[in-house]
Amino acid sequence: MIAFGYNPIAGYSAMLNGAFGRPYNIGEVIRLATPLILTGLGFSVAYAAGFFNIGLSGQALSGWIVSIWLAMLFPDLPKMVLLPLCIIAGTIAGAIWAGIAGYLKAQFGTSEVIVTIMLNYTILHISNHLVRYVLTNDADATPKISANASLRADFLTQMTGGSRLNLGIFLAILMIFVVWVLMNRTTVGFELRSVGLNPDASEYAGMNAKKNIVLAMLISGGLAGMGGVIEGLGTFENLYVLGGVPTIGFDGMAVSLLGGGNPIGILVSALLFGVLKIGGLSMPGGAGVPNEIVEIVIASIIFFIGISYAIKYLLDKMPSKNDAAKKGDA
Repeated sequence: MIAFGYNPIAGYSAMLNGAFGRPYNIGEVIRLATPLILTGLGFSVAYAAGFFNIGLSGQALSGWIVSIWLAMLFPDLPKMVLLPLCIIAGTIAGAIWAGIAGYLKAQFGTSEVIVTIMLNYTILHISNHLVRYVLTNDADATPKISANASLRADFLTQMTGGSRLNLGIFLAILMIFVVWVLMNRTTVGFELRSVGLNPDASEYAGMNAKKNIVLAMLISGGLAGMGGVIEGLGTFENLYVLGGVPTIGFDGMAVSLLGGGNPIGILVSALLFGVLKIGGLSMPGGAGVPNEIVEIVIASIIFFIGISYAIKYLLDKMPSKNDAAKKGDA
């Protein structure tokens, strides 16, 4: 900001005021962080198992599509039946979409990075086709879902001055606890982490590496799909023609990396991203600073996290002093 003639104090003051100045803003910060928590958790599970799941956006969109479709098919079902049904179906849809890449990786050794990127574009065009020609009659968006399928809650809306904060936040917090227990207190989590550290040694120890590859992607995709469900049933309450896959997938990757793959770290990182993105909207009007600076900051965060792994890799490859001393003695 200084380099381009802007006042950074005024810029950050406007950002913080935009994030915390009103109950509405606080609600929007938490609302934006909610799906990022879930996609971040999804990425962390796959990453712990040794996979780089680039397809979180497509898996989230899968969950979004199925949850809205189901809500439109059965609008009059009781809320206690319809809402859980939509959440579960959307979660399964995300898991299946990720499971395609997991199966191909396990059976044929294909790159999960390439496959998931391709699947992102596949589901994007499927989604737009469904919106235009299946769910509507050549419209750009589906009608709003019924209240029976919505994650909106009056008490949250009133508490936050009319924001779109919804019941999805409680689901995200629950998943933080579930993922922590799964990865740190269960045999399944131990096997997933073992496969990520050394698949050959895991296989030798009697673990089924192929099964764990598919399972890791199913869990990862299911969490991302749940993030898409929250966007569909909570934030937007419909599905519309998209110009690109939802950004919550790529932002969720950054959230997970910044949080070190730890569920609590992911929660804090997601809230930070919420503050940056929601608060950044007030920077042009409050301080004359372009809100694109937020994307630069986020990109910088990702860069420095990424370069830390590269530096660690290079340091591990460099000969240590002990190795040099041994060569000297020889």
